Amino acid sequence: MAQEIFKENHFDAVIHFAGYKAVGESVSIPLTYYENNISGSINLYQLMKKYGVRNLVFSSSATVYGDDFEVPFKEEYGLGTTTNPYGTTKKMNEMIITDMNKAEKENSTVILRYFNPIGAHPSG
Repeated sequence: MAQEIFKENHFDAVIHFAGYKAVGESVSIPLTYYENNISGSINLYQLMKKYGVRNLVFSSSATVYGDDFEVPFKEEYGLGTTTNPYGTTKKMNEMIITDMNKAEKENSTVILRYFNPIGAHPSG
């Protein structure tokens, strides 16, 4: 189905927000997270390449910093040691994108790293 979308339309960019996103669930069913979040992303990146879409915005997560750095996190910290499969899939995607962009210099990518956009739990 995704191939048909690319075949029938022209895109200047892809905003990639797709993926499973529950940390606790990722610990319970890690293979499901890896299959969806990594394999699904690779399929998307291959379609982008095939159809000449060179611009990507990837929705990552601050979880890629892991517990290796002091808060507040700074972008220059880079990738840390993740603590759950969800975070690892985000980290792996960032690594895949970095490698892809090294090989394909015409690509332009923005990676957004952010915290839970919903807000704090009432417990604080």
